Amino acid sequence: MPDTTILADGLHFGEGPRWHAGRLWFSDFYDHAVKSLGLEGDVRTEVQLDDQPSGLGWLPDGRLLIVSMKAQKLLSWHDGTLREYADLSGIHQHLSNDMVVDALGRAWVGDFGFDLHGELHSRGAAQVLADHPVTTLARVDPDGSVHRAAPDMHFPNGSVVLPDGKTLVVAETLISQLTAFDIGENGVLENRRVWAATESCVPDGIAMDFASGAIWVANALAPQCVLIAEGGKVLRSVTTSQNCYACAVGGERADTLFCMTAVDSDPGIAATHRHGKVEVLALA
Repeated sequence: MPDTTILADGLHFGEGPRWHAGRLWFSDFYDHAVKSLGLEGDVRTEVQLDDQPSGLGWLPDGRLLIVSMKAQKLLSWHDGTLREYADLSGIHQHLSNDMVVDALGRAWVGDFGFDLHGELHSRGAAQVLADHPVTTLARVDPDGSVHRAAPDMHFPNGSVVLPDGKTLVVAETLISQLTAFDIGENGVLENRRVWAATESCVPDGIAMDFASGAIWVANALAPQCVLIAEGGKVLRSVTTSQNCYACAVGGERADTLFCMTAVDSDPGIAATHRHGKVEVLALA
């Protein structure tokens, strides 16, 4: 039995959840929409796009940044107006994907690096995990300039900036690892290291657990969200009703775990069915 309860369903595929202004904001890939969800279960569409949205984050001036996946762009949205903010196509090699924005307005954006689902269909998961292209994590500065932040990333996915504001942690999905960097002067990433190996978990979206300093990790291959401490110790495991692809900590006292779940991430399934759910668990 799942540990979570269902707060909302009827989604295609929810990703990039962020708690903001009293609501959970998230992207619904195949509805081409950014949506928000209240604690009573009310879902509303905030932004409609012509593309698949993914990672979300807010600039210090209040503008919402949205990753436009197929266009490989970063968009800004404010007062009902959607604008191009940065072009990631010079760095990203396939679908732009998840993102975190820090307190200074710097955005770190990952991408698929290759046709993941096509390769899974043709070669199978074991071969893809063993042999796949690497890609580059991008950094977008507050002036909209785009920079190569970290090369040779194995499907950089969910990411968090630790509370000290000086450490970036990125989930490298295809090697089951959380990778940490020191954020140096002018946003240059330094001292790349393993923050935690997630041996029994394929990490997708991740979220900071402010109470413990550990990180919640959505397991893309299981109905599970796991709390992992630096070094890899599993502090808690939460069972969801279906596979968990992203997570966030929110609520009025940062006391609620939100899990974005779906039957499958394959576009042929997720785009044609509404199996996506938002599941919640009280952390207090």
